[in-house]
Amino acid sequence: MSQAVAVPRDGRLADSIARTVGAARVAGVRLRTVAELFGSVVTPLGWSILAVVVLCFVAGYSLGWTELVAVGWAGLVLIGAASGYLIGRTAYVISLAMPVDRVVVGDRVPGQVVVHNPTRRRLPGVHVEVPVGAGLAEFAMPGLARDSSFDDVFIVPTRRRGVIPVGPVRTVRADPIGLVRKERVWAERIELFVHPRTISIPSMSTGFIRDLEGNPTKDLTSSDVSFHALREYVRGDERRNIHWKSTAKTGTYMVRQFEETRRSHLMVALSLAESDYATDDEFEMAVSVAGSLGVRAIRDGRTVSVVAGDKTAASGRSRGPALRTLSTLTRTRLLDDLSRVETSPRALALAGLARAAAESMAGISVAFLVCGSRATLAELRAASTRFPAGVEVVAVVCDPESVPSLRRVAELSVLTIGFLDDLQKSLARTAGA
Repeated sequence: MSQAVAVPRDGRLADSIARTVGAARVAGVRLRTVAELFGSVVTPLGWSILAVVVLCFVAGYSLGWTELVAVGWAGLVLIGAASGYLIGRTAYVISLAMPVDRVVVGDRVPGQVVVHNPTRRRLPGVHVEVPVGAGLAEFAMPGLARDSSFDDVFIVPTRRRGVIPVGPVRTVRADPIGLVRKERVWAERIELFVHPRTISIPSMSTGFIRDLEGNPTKDLTSSDVSFHALREYVRGDERRNIHWKSTAKTGTYMVRQFEETRRSHLMVALSLAESDYATDDEFEMAVSVAGSLGVRAIRDGRTVSVVAGDKTAASGRSRGPALRTLSTLTRTRLLDDLSRVETSPRALALAGLARAAAESMAGISVAFLVCGSRATLAELRAASTRFPAGVEVVAVVCDPESVPSLRRVAELSVLTIGFLDDLQKSLARTAGA
């Protein structure tokens, strides 16, 4: 005769608690998913209307106010009608295209949005949005029959130098009142580089750089291209440097001695200190000057470095590199980097910029300091002294609509230009000075 096995009450209680905890976790996950879903589509106005509906129902039925109950039902119907705009799937294929991704400031750049219906049924129209920088391009796309397309063109404003993010394209389902809004992102974002305006500077305009093929120094060496003198052979000299005609005349081995030369290393240092510029136009001109000088040097195949002052720490001491080096690998890379530079109240002052540039780059032969009209002559002079002796320092002061001028202060040349086109003539005058 079999006997029933008694199950301990403690075991049944533990199983019940485990099942309850598991069910609570599942319910919590589902509630969280629903809350996230509603939170992503319900607008602040929608949440406000929903709160008013709940309050009207509670107050209306508890206090017996028919008017509040009527308002509550009206609001509920409105929410239900708005929710209908979220029903349906969006099976579109949307692409964003731009003919170019690099332009000069002021150029008109068109962008195109193409929407295609790849399904076998008609799709309803939706609202299409394309963020363009801080603005927004909007299109009301009509319903599309099967295998049909819709495209529209928008213009990207390029009134100012910079990098303009275009996109991503998104479709929007929303009710006319604005209670609900469902977005879906389609195409990827495109970056449009708006380059500063530059001018062509002929190579002869930088003729004051007189060491195109190597400028002889006072340092003597046994092998270079600039012949200096003859001297007697000493042990260790290379036999290929022996001057045989002089050796035959003197009866003693004579070797050639040369002056060490150096290649031209051009540096362009752009000040980003907000205190150096009176207006935004001054800074934009300064960026164009730096770009014009750098592009000309790259085209000529010179060794060129373009730098800008980086931000210092709040205490005034920079913990990291205080210099931002821009790419001079190609003309495009340089202009891309110049599209991103902006002034800062914590950027290096002129003297600090010159010191950091001189310490980071060796063999500089010519240095351009580019700044605005607020930079004083004393500050320019102090900045020029941060470079080693023998470096030709030229300060280019950008002062819109001023009369171009050229001044010499000790070893410093100061060019003041009122328009970008003045740069070419001013450099030509400097070459002849």
